[in-house]
Amino acid sequence: MPVFVIHEHHAKRLHFDLRLEIDKALKSWAIPKGPSMNPKEKRLAIMVEDHPLDYATFEGKIPEGMYGAGTVLIWDKGKFEITDGSLQQGKLDIVFYGKNLKGAFALAKMYGKDKEWLLIKKKDKYADYKFVLENVLKVR
Repeated sequence: MPVFVIHEHHAKRLHFDLRLEIDKALKSWAIPKGPSMNPKEKRLAIMVEDHPLDYATFEGKIPEGMYGAGTVLIWDKGKFEITDGSLQQGKLDIVFYGKNLKGAFALAKMYGKDKEWLLIKKKDKYADYKFVLENVLKVR
């Protein structure tokens, strides 16, 4: 089963990076407001450049002056499976097996957009309508 990681990225602005192991690389999306376990909250996910697989274990500080300067922490990691769809179709149905991200999600490309997708939690036993991201942020 392939791996996923979500980096909590404290750059100019806090954002989260979802990375999925697909085709021997980490396909990546920046999620400005972070993922949500609430099915009522659709989260913008902007597709960014692929990363090498070994980036799945990266935590550290990107030095000032470099692209993405700031602290990068692993917010969640685990395994995932695509149950339907494909990148080419612009829609993935995904089941995550992580500590913070669990259960079924949809990752769907926005109509007429090149890089903009939505990450949406599906209604299942892991759905949390009172989810607050700040309650599960890393503190270091």
